[in-house]
Amino acid sequence: MSEDSELDRIRAKKLQDMQRQAIEEQKHDQVKDQIEEQRTAVLKQILTDEARQRLTNIRIVRPEFAETVELQLIQLAQTGRLGEKITDTQLKKTLQQISQRKRDS
Repeated sequence: MSEDSELDRIRAKKLQDMQRQAIEEQKHDQVKDQIEEQRTAVLKQILTDEARQRLTNIRIVRPEFAETVELQLIQLAQTGRLGEKITDTQLKKTLQQISQRKRDS
């Protein structure tokens, strides 16, 4: 009988651990979703629709590059260095500059 109770205790502990891990993963996913929502909201404020679409297309092909660009644009917006929305033409110019810097380094 003591083996059965020991086995039940181990199972219960394992179940608790799995539930705790599932809750932690859910919290992590919620935080990740909130960050993504904030990023999207900022990009909607600082980019025209065409520029945002271009950045979305780039994200499909080169996700790391798109993330770098997004972070730089968000930093510019947070420091107040953007006066108006960035157009597609301005974004293309920025993308070329960033690509050139990456090639040079």
